[in-house]
Amino acid sequence: MSSKPNTPKTPVACSIPAQKASIHQSVFDALPDSAYIRESQLVQSPKRPDTPAPLPFSAPTLWRKVKAGTFPAPVKLSERVTAWNVGTVRAWMTAQATV
Repeated sequence: MSSKPNTPKTPVACSIPAQKASIHQSVFDALPDSAYIRESQLVQSPKRPDTPAPLPFSAPTLWRKVKAGTFPAPVKLSERVTAWNVGTVRAWMTAQATV
């Protein structure tokens, strides 16, 4: 028999630190409607979990919605830069809130 000390089993949820409430204004909220925002600032990234994002879904879901026509299409600003108009995204968010 092995003699391990009796350690209480802690639920996994108890061992995960609580996320801090974000007091900082997000980049999205500070931008004018005429600005453009890239995907990394629009959706939550697993690489930056502390950075607030205005959309509650992932990047793959964003692109599925664009393809399905249920989210505004991005604008190609250059060969390698794609971004969304902030005013268009805000209008979409407002329309979703009223549905």
